[in-house]
Amino acid sequence: MAKQDFYDILGISKSATQAEIKKAYRKMAIKYHPDKNPDDKTAEENFKKAAEAYEVLSDENKKARYDQYGHAAFDGPQGGGGFGGGGMNMDDIFSQFGDIFGGGGFGGGFGGGFGGGQRQARVKGTNMRIRVKLTLEEIAKGVEKKVKVRRKVQADGVRYKTCSTCNGSGQQMRVTNTILGRMQTATTCSTCSGAGEMISSKPNGADAQGLVVKEETVPINIPAGVTEGVQLKVGGKGNDAPGKNSVSGDLLVLIEEIPHENLKREGTNIHYDLYVNFSEAVLGVSKEVETVTGKVKIKIDAGTQSGKILRLKGKGLPSIERYGTGDFLIHINVWTPQELTKEQRQFFDKMQGDVNFVPSPNKSDKSFFEKVKDMFS
Repeated sequence: MAKQDFYDILGISKSATQAEIKKAYRKMAIKYHPDKNPDDKTAEENFKKAAEAYEVLSDENKKARYDQYGHAAFDGPQGGGGFGGGGMNMDDIFSQFGDIFGGGGFGGGFGGGFGGGQRQARVKGTNMRIRVKLTLEEIAKGVEKKVKVRRKVQADGVRYKTCSTCNGSGQQMRVTNTILGRMQTATTCSTCSGAGEMISSKPNGADAQGLVVKEETVPINIPAGVTEGVQLKVGGKGNDAPGKNSVSGDLLVLIEEIPHENLKREGTNIHYDLYVNFSEAVLGVSKEVETVTGKVKIKIDAGTQSGKILRLKGKGLPSIERYGTGDFLIHINVWTPQELTKEQRQFFDKMQGDVNFVPSPNKSDKSFFEKVKDMFS
């Protein structure tokens, strides 16, 4: 089932400013908040959709990738978040409210209206970044890469106790007097950094947060059609954070394309220079060409001119947006011999005045500039 457009979810246009995006999300969050709509599954689903849309559109980098590739920029076979923001849980969503409602969730101004009560923020570990290099053949078909990463994980045997500063809430409440009355705001606990827990004991070798470095092999499913510079996300494979209720960071994968020796990529199209000798161009010939998806046999007609382009439909690269597959463009180059034997030179001397050797292009023969124009149109 196709995902709903993030701009439609928030009811804004693609030209909306960050202030307008934040305002639209704030409105949706108030309207569909679970405390205001108890046991309403539809409201809860709308609440999550709005949070997912805001997570992407409020981040300039994610927004740029979404504007270019749509949901395909984040979708992946990992599930539960995979390469995108889908699968956000309620704790992740509530962690956004510090930004939307001025720090500290719903606090005084909104807490009463939505049932009050403090929600403990789940601490998230730091993200990790790696680069993965792909060949054109791997990009054409999609590939699973298994990479070794050294990530911080919670040590076996580490034990926690409730934070004495925030009593396990992960937040510290502050009340200030203003001309409008007493205002209550919540900030992240300075002692436990929002985890609500403190380490009571840890094994040898663990750092101050109860974490150890562990090497792990992570499978990364890379969809077909990715481009240089695309960043994929493997959820939960970054560093752990301290605390029993914490969540792991993400593994961010930056795609690099290995230049091909013979092929040149242009979007979803592939260009290939095929050289044929003078005799082959005159008499015609069959050639076997290696594409990104395998070998194909092509026929070069007798009398083929240098510069002719043969287009193999659908033999290029798939679109990451699933808009079809590009073409494989073969550029014919007739190789003119640079050294001749005495007999060969005598033959061509005789042919100089022959009518069949006199250039006579007709209107259907396009010029070089026309071919370039057609190639990019």
